Amino acid sequence: MDPERVSASGTVAAPAAEIFAVVASPDGHVEIDGSGMLVAAPDAQPFTAVGQTFVMDMDREPLGDIPLGRYSVHNAVTRLVPDRLVEWNIGISEGEPLGHVYGWELEAVSDTETVVTNYCDWSDLAEPLREHITFPVVPVSMLEQSVTRLQQVMAQRADA
Repeated sequence: MDPERVSASGTVAAPAAEIFAVVASPDGHVEIDGSGMLVAAPDAQPFTAVGQTFVMDMDREPLGDIPLGRYSVHNAVTRLVPDRLVEWNIGISEGEPLGHVYGWELEAVSDTETVVTNYCDWSDLAEPLREHITFPVVPVSMLEQSVTRLQQVMAQRADA
């Protein structure tokens, strides 16, 4: 297993298009975040194109690892395939990604079931930043919590 890329998968009882609507929106990220650190997505708009930027308000205090409190992170969509894949970089520095991405891959199993994979990939992290990082940076449990939360959110929407 590559420590620079971690992932978690699960089956969600919903069509891929409905799941994509959640994972291709900054508000969806806040709703299904498994870390407890995403608190808001100001001016959130669903993703429509590679290069689209968005802001996430974060609070790392719940994680207990970095005493930064609340702060905002600028991100950009790096890959987008409707109903199949959405990926974005975390943090933009002078318009360039810092070298790590999060993403959701969707594979429709049927009209009502989709296998989802949530991943974090740090393999393109710039060398100056690497010396401060111990891999894996994101525990797989955090991604598993996001998959579980997505399953719950989609079940709630189906019941509504």
